[in-house]
Amino acid sequence: MSRVVKAALIQAAQPANAAEMTPAAIKSEMVGRHLQHIEAAAAQGAQVLCMQELFYGPYFCPSQDIAWYSLTESVPDGPTIKIMQEYAKKYSMVLVVPVYEWEMDGVYYNTAAVIDADGRYLGKYRKTHIPQVQGFWEKFFFRPGNLGYPVFQTAYGKVGVYICYDRHFPEGARALGLHGAEMVFNPSATVAGLSEYLWKLEQPAHAAANGYFVGAINRIGTEAPWNIGEFYGQSYFADPRGQIFSQASRDQEEVLVAELDLDQIREVRDLWQFYRDRRPDLYGPLCEP
Repeated sequence: MSRVVKAALIQAAQPANAAEMTPAAIKSEMVGRHLQHIEAAAAQGAQVLCMQELFYGPYFCPSQDIAWYSLTESVPDGPTIKIMQEYAKKYSMVLVVPVYEWEMDGVYYNTAAVIDADGRYLGKYRKTHIPQVQGFWEKFFFRPGNLGYPVFQTAYGKVGVYICYDRHFPEGARALGLHGAEMVFNPSATVAGLSEYLWKLEQPAHAAANGYFVGAINRIGTEAPWNIGEFYGQSYFADPRGQIFSQASRDQEEVLVAELDLDQIREVRDLWQFYRDRRPDLYGPLCEP
């Protein structure tokens, strides 16, 4: 029997007057809007859905303002994950929910929770690679992830998560494949400029090198007051051959839904045999600092 899964990606913009709103008000509006998008995805038959990085807030990392710490919440016991568990159960939909995680006062992570189609919390991935460059002062806000590269057995297949800057590092993408991932989601917040040409290069390459599906998500618009550039959307799905087969627009808020035929994974892996022919016995130097 064919294993075809309908998957969805949400790309969204911040409220038009976000620069005049409190963090709490932005969060409330964005959560409400995403619940409507989840309903729209459900109407199209979506079974697995991922949102963009830090979906309920702006990309605040051009600043170093502790006011944004107020967006943190516990995972899985915070209010956002609780309401997403209700929606996952209501629509029998696996949800990948990227939030700003509170572990203890002063210790915060860029995290994505994975919720199964019956509403059960399955676990979380914490962003591993944290940039600290002009306009992206993420080390001020996030501690590097410490949970490795988990893969979650969901009702519709095995799901892995990589977050934004992680995509520049092939090692974790390979680890997710070795751990059995069939669908890897990369929620991001990336602007036009230096790295845009990599957007459609690196993640399809991860898909091809590891023989799995990739769902890449980016937000849209320009976010005041920082105005570091245009978040250029173009969320997409790439198949195990590394081919982009479904893509969203550059500047429109939308829900992208596509069918993923998971039987392609075995077909592609049997053809290319990258896992059979890898030589971990010779890769020791890669782990040296």
